[in-house]
Amino acid sequence: MIRIEELNRICRGSLIELLDIEFTGYSDTTMEAVMHVSPKLYQPMGVVHGGALISLAETVGSAGSFLFVDPEDYDVLGAVVNSQHMAPAREGTLHATARLAYKSENKHVWDVEIVDDSGKLISMSRVTNAIKPKKQGAPR
Repeated sequence: MIRIEELNRICRGSLIELLDIEFTGYSDTTMEAVMHVSPKLYQPMGVVHGGALISLAETVGSAGSFLFVDPEDYDVLGAVVNSQHMAPAREGTLHATARLAYKSENKHVWDVEIVDDSGKLISMSRVTNAIKPKKQGAPR
């Protein structure tokens, strides 16, 4: 299985790096990451933008699915993200934990909770990923 350091390296130069998301751990049924809050994540009212929270949720859920597949043969594609934001975040670090809710050959569903440094619930999401075989001749 891939190591956390390798997963973080793969994400360099992507939206994941731009949002300052870092993977911190995983198990057979969970994936964890943090996102460091800074003004670049704010919406005009000075709190973390909901889109940044949704991006964190999709990132951690998709990374969990990525660990289950052979990336040479399969793509993990976010299909649906449903999110509920509970409280604003203004500073510190956000901690995301994705828990596998359902797994089949072509679909994975993850429940994602995002909390702040004090453990306060900031956002909850359900992320559904489509697992698609790579098309022959498609660029890798």
